Amino acid sequence: MTVEIRPVGPGDEDLFARVAAEVFDHPVERRQLAHYLATPGHLLVVAIADGEVVGQVAAVVHRHPDGRPTELYIDEVAVTPARQRQGIARRMLAAMLALGREFGCEEMWVGTEPDNVAAKGLYASLDTTAESFAMYVRRLD
Repeated sequence: MTVEIRPVGPGDEDLFARVAAEVFDHPVERRQLAHYLATPGHLLVVAIADGEVVGQVAAVVHRHPDGRPTELYIDEVAVTPARQRQGIARRMLAAMLALGREFGCEEMWVGTEPDNVAAKGLYASLDTTAESFAMYVRRLD
């Protein structure tokens, strides 16, 4: 079965009529999706098999005001469990990195949980360097 890897943009909302389990953390909301796709610098690459979204990579182009290199922040990488370990995440990331270069990105960065062995293996295979950092979260409501 063929898995198509492609970037999506404004007008592609109908592609998300069928989304496999665990590709997103929550159900895709059409209005939120349309807003995301229309926001400059928000990038999304999906994997589609038999008309169903089976994987996704979401990223944001991060431009700095102080002359640092423009970065591609990989926000999320997910493939439905039934399709994992088939090279889909690697293909989506390759497409996203190419898209990031088109947007002028010179570097990419991605974070993952310390115990996510599969993600750490994938990112290490992309000739990345692991750095330690602390993340702090606060709700804004």
